[in-house]
Amino acid sequence: MSDVFDKTKRSKIMSAVRSKKNISTEIKLISLFKKYKITGWIRGYKVKGKPDFTFLKRRVVIFADGCFWHGHRCRNTAPKDNAEYWRKKIERNIARDVTITAAFEARGWTVLRIWECELKRNNIETTMERINAALYAI
Repeated sequence: MSDVFDKTKRSKIMSAVRSKKNISTEIKLISLFKKYKITGWIRGYKVKGKPDFTFLKRRVVIFADGCFWHGHRCRNTAPKDNAEYWRKKIERNIARDVTITAAFEARGWTVLRIWECELKRNNIETTMERINAALYAI
């Protein structure tokens, strides 16, 4: 099915669409924090890089990354329509993630990137071990 808009018009429409965040992944993390009694986190902390969760006292930030948007290869799927656009978009996201992680680490912060697929039932224990190791490292 072809698009009813030309490329310029479609681009203008899509550029006006704003993210509503990766809410489902963040909500899963919040429920894990509550279940495992992890406290001291802030959402929406105003700092360059916009981490999903910030633990100020422990100097730890957590990013809840969607597997598709951040280039995780857990599914090995890619859109067939407009494939080159999506490949470039995901590559830009990956490059931005690397830059943001490096910036936080250069300032002495610990950065955790939790993949969407890591929040599935069979991965929870490993994910919680990673989170606890970062939060309670000596």
